[in-house]
Amino acid sequence: MKLAIIEGDGIGKEVIPAAVKVLDALRMDVEKIPVELGYGKWERTGSAITDQDIDILKSCDCILFGAVTTPPDPDYKSVLLTIRKELDMYANIRPIKPLPCVNGILGRNDFNFVIVRENTEGLYSGIEEIGEDASYTKRVVTRKGSQRIAEYACKLAKSRQNKLTIVHKSNVMKSDKLFLDVCRSTAAAHEVEYGDELVDSMAYKLMVSPEKYDVIVTTNLFGDILSDMSGALVGGLGLLPSANIGAGHAFFEPVHGSAPDIAGEDLANPIAAILSLKMLLEWHGNMTEAALIEEALESTLNRGIKTPDLGGSFTTEEVAESIVDHIRIKFKNTYGTD
Repeated sequence: MKLAIIEGDGIGKEVIPAAVKVLDALRMDVEKIPVELGYGKWERTGSAITDQDIDILKSCDCILFGAVTTPPDPDYKSVLLTIRKELDMYANIRPIKPLPCVNGILGRNDFNFVIVRENTEGLYSGIEEIGEDASYTKRVVTRKGSQRIAEYACKLAKSRQNKLTIVHKSNVMKSDKLFLDVCRSTAAAHEVEYGDELVDSMAYKLMVSPEKYDVIVTTNLFGDILSDMSGALVGGLGLLPSANIGAGHAFFEPVHGSAPDIAGEDLANPIAAILSLKMLLEWHGNMTEAALIEEALESTLNRGIKTPDLGGSFTTEEVAESIVDHIRIKFKNTYGTD
């Protein structure tokens, strides 16, 4: 596997090295390619991401990414939007699943759903006009974009409970009618059980009865908001991994941002980055190694080893080392080697 490693800014420089330690403990044949992107690079060179960077990413099998700081500067080119568009990674996948010994806002663990978000168009189309008295963003919904995200969501639903919820706002935004119609017809063609919800109603229902949902498919902005909101169900954004999937490339990142207020203090929660690594390995077909990461993480949490955001007193590095130690012990017990 040829893997691009992007730490980015802020706590990305702490959580990605933690995830890489876990990857190294698995003793896999991985060629790691470090790539510098983000605000720090922009400050130093005037470019947050270059064409050469894109070429390097395209040459890799997949990408493990930390976080970037995005300044309020109209000349700053969004790193994430650029990568998603250049590598055509149209599906954003965010699993929402409780972890042991961590309580979310509802204090429950009877839910396990996935938000599948269209990743290249919608209100994140990048087509904008910025003026002194009025500014505009063009919302783009295409049949092609809707079809391929619906296909991905249906394929995922077939591997789970065969249930799909289509989230939209077609009662107000008529462009959503195309998205809704395409998702409905695609689900019917794949014989997937489906229903639909307006996005504001869906936000309420996820907080009240998350156990009723399995796979949720929606447009770009709605998926971004609903998945971040759902972090409250599991205990925080520091626990949420995500994947960006395309036909030829895949990109894995924690949902949280660069958190400059705690950067450099060894307090950041590395779990989302480590779970993103787990998703990466699953995508690559390394199911045994992915399962071992999950086992090691659960063991760590069950022993009360947590960062301060979860009420613990352990550092980023200590949490990662606990997971690594579990993997090493497992290797020793299984193969007789350290």
